[in-house]
Amino acid sequence: MPLGETSKSPSLQRLRDFASEIVFNPEARPLTESELIPLLSGCDGCIAGLDYFTANVIESAKNLKVISRFGVGYDRIDAEAARRKNIAVCNTPGANAKAVADHTFALLLSAARDVHTLDRKTKAGQWPKSSGIELTNKNLGILGLGSIGKEVAIRARGFSMNVFAYDPVIDNDFVKTNNIISTDFDTVIREADFLTLHMPLTPETKYVISSDVFKVMKKGAFLLNTARGALIDNAAAYEFLSSGHLGGFGLDVYEDEPPPRLPFFDLENVVLTPHVSANTEEAKENMARMSVQNLIEVLSGSQCRNIVN
Repeated sequence: MPLGETSKSPSLQRLRDFASEIVFNPEARPLTESELIPLLSGCDGCIAGLDYFTANVIESAKNLKVISRFGVGYDRIDAEAARRKNIAVCNTPGANAKAVADHTFALLLSAARDVHTLDRKTKAGQWPKSSGIELTNKNLGILGLGSIGKEVAIRARGFSMNVFAYDPVIDNDFVKTNNIISTDFDTVIREADFLTLHMPLTPETKYVISSDVFKVMKKGAFLLNTARGALIDNAAAYEFLSSGHLGGFGLDVYEDEPPPRLPFFDLENVVLTPHVSANTEEAKENMARMSVQNLIEVLSGSQCRNIVN
């Protein structure tokens, strides 16, 4: 499970009181198929981080009744395999929304003002000059106006940005209250000075940000991704970053994690973090509390409102 064995979280203590035995992740990183299979032997429930729950993993877990995600996205869980075995898949909606929204703006501000490069050069004894971009009256495009996208929109209004948003299921009350321009996907892409992704990864959204999309974006626009790495075609991103058409790139997520060294790693208009956007003390405790609650509800036969599959 994502909580360490020595964690002082009250949620871990609650789980200890409920379960006769707890098996911990020994690697402190997402586990692969071959690593998960022996660990899950005999387990009735699992609190999952970003581990790879393939069909083979699920088929081999003879006693498993629930996979409770320590987070929101569940694209690394073979949902169809879980459905076939009547294994409940749960998540923790909204638990890390504020944390991820804060980190999105950390990337945005760093990209807009070149903070990451200036920090490195100043520490190296240089005294560089840099002309950044102000956020006031700029257009922020949000793809995915769920709990995280909404928190990003609220922060953007604090910077006096114009917010354009696309979501196939839009919250009209939120949009109206927060003066958001709800529009179609193409318009968001075309109008954005800063484009931020908060969409789930599905077969339909994989590589949704492609060469065709980059061509439509404003010259000099910035792209931010704290959702899932495979939403972006990295080869296309490198091409448009190198040409200067894409002004900057802020990335916290990768198609493979940890990623191989990608071509854009050496570009100065790129700021990278290692999938830590949800890692605040507050968000981690929220996710722990909800994921433990979900697991206990399913295994106790109680109603669980956060079952997604």
